[in-house]
Amino acid sequence: MAPLGAIAHNVGSQGLGAFPGKISASYLCVAPPQSLTEPGAEQGEIIPGLANPTLAALTNAVNPSFVSQFRAAPWPEIHEAARTARVPVLMYHDILEEKEVFFDVTVEEFEAHLERIEEEGLTPISFDQLYDHLRMGAPLPPKPVLLTFDDGYVGHYTHVYPLLKKYQYPAVFSLFTGKLDGDIAGRSTVTWEHAQEMAADPLITIAAHSVMHPRDLRELSDEDLQREVVESKQRLESELGILIRYFTYPEGNYDERVAEAVADAGYDAALTMSNYEEWFAGESDDLLSIGRFGQSQLERVLPDAWEGLGMEIVGANTFDFYSPIRLVERLETEEVPLALITGGRPATVHADSRYQLPEILARTNATAAVDGAFFNLRYLDSNVMIGPVLSQATQTFVPGNPSENPLLNGRPLALISADEVKFVPFDADIHNTLRGIQSEMSDVTDAFVGAAWLVRDGEAQPASSFGTLFDFEAYRHRAFWGINNAGQPVIGVTKGRIDSVALGELLHQVGFRDAMMVDSGASTSLTYEGESLVDYTPRPVPHMIALLSEAEAQGPCPLTFEDAPNADNTWAAEY
Repeated sequence: MAPLGAIAHNVGSQGLGAFPGKISASYLCVAPPQSLTEPGAEQGEIIPGLANPTLAALTNAVNPSFVSQFRAAPWPEIHEAARTARVPVLMYHDILEEKEVFFDVTVEEFEAHLERIEEEGLTPISFDQLYDHLRMGAPLPPKPVLLTFDDGYVGHYTHVYPLLKKYQYPAVFSLFTGKLDGDIAGRSTVTWEHAQEMAADPLITIAAHSVMHPRDLRELSDEDLQREVVESKQRLESELGILIRYFTYPEGNYDERVAEAVADAGYDAALTMSNYEEWFAGESDDLLSIGRFGQSQLERVLPDAWEGLGMEIVGANTFDFYSPIRLVERLETEEVPLALITGGRPATVHADSRYQLPEILARTNATAAVDGAFFNLRYLDSNVMIGPVLSQATQTFVPGNPSENPLLNGRPLALISADEVKFVPFDADIHNTLRGIQSEMSDVTDAFVGAAWLVRDGEAQPASSFGTLFDFEAYRHRAFWGINNAGQPVIGVTKGRIDSVALGELLHQVGFRDAMMVDSGASTSLTYEGESLVDYTPRPVPHMIALLSEAEAQGPCPLTFEDAPNADNTWAAEY
């Protein structure tokens, strides 16, 4: 049998197409002996440049929030990237010791709401953060929510404000100036002194809510409408010494004329409400019609809060491999729920045999992984792959079966380096040698062939693109990975059965720039920090796509892969 390369020669091998049983960090960072010649297609190839890949170029690790400044949607349109997120804006009115009307909330109930927000891991955000997200696609923290309070009740100062400071939660208070001036008699009111104190706190945003709080601005004359939207802004700015950027329509009533008056008055955005339907911020028509949920819907919307996959950035070839790794364990969609893990730096592992995905992950310094390329099912303990494979875990290139490779032509070949990812059509005449792989990406560290493109260059793929791929139209559990509109890697699985075309459309909707389907069906696996995220016992696999955290992604050899455990495998007998 032909040798498998320097690493395999040094530590032994298990057979043609199999990686050595022992792979350690000490081997990963050692350059191959110069005397070795490049093996042919029948051998595993040691990678000359892989021991010292370049660090991510600054131009390819652009801060998304910086780039977003240059890609703002035309005002008042909502940025396309913000359409994928689900940001609930919660609306409260009076908070008091005892309820007087059905939409009142007691102090005890309100603090319980804040506790639930904390328990569910939501992140209250400011109106400015929401505006930057909706206008420019700026990224948001995990599970964002915006808290809003209408009408300036005294309980907002005596009860709400202290609790917001206790939890350090930002919020929006919508005030109508006639109430603070005493021109309108309400059950209770904050004073100008209260408003000044709150407005000086960075946690608090003050929004204009008209002068006299007419029930329906649409019924006012042009002159009266202008007074309500202009004078309220001017008076608040004068009394509070701050810029008032936002307006809240009394009782949510507005039309095109009212929205135009709000825009002419100089507001950046406006909040509305409806007694008949409610929607997430990104589902709003535009920045002058941001929808809200009544506080009674808290439990319904908490599980759905989601920051989205990321904003659109300049250039299809821009990547971000140093963003935090984030888990969305269950994202509800119109088709099937998705489990998604976003961020970090991608790498692959081609293991010495087949294992459950958490077992392979436990031998690495990676945070999360999805099952990877297809493999030969003939032997239960084989790690022979379908098509060529290169993993930085071993620094070894293993060619695919020459007789099978032509059947893979046109499928996506994933190429990964320290600072970019490419998906190119596989060509058996070119890509079954190391030189052929390197002709596409000179500093490649990982490579493998996937099943099909689901999203390609920002477009969901039609049925015709899948060619003769077996069962692409069948309803199955499916696994995928790719790059989102922020240039970040994303791995994931469906939490139900779906066909490939529908999955591609779904991934496009949630913000994928490119997405590749990997081994699916019984192999569909996803793991995060050692825990499986699928509801069944999947088929053991020999290959995975992993995500490394920023702390682990530094240096030329970021992925470490420990020796296989000494214990005999028991899964084969159980499977």
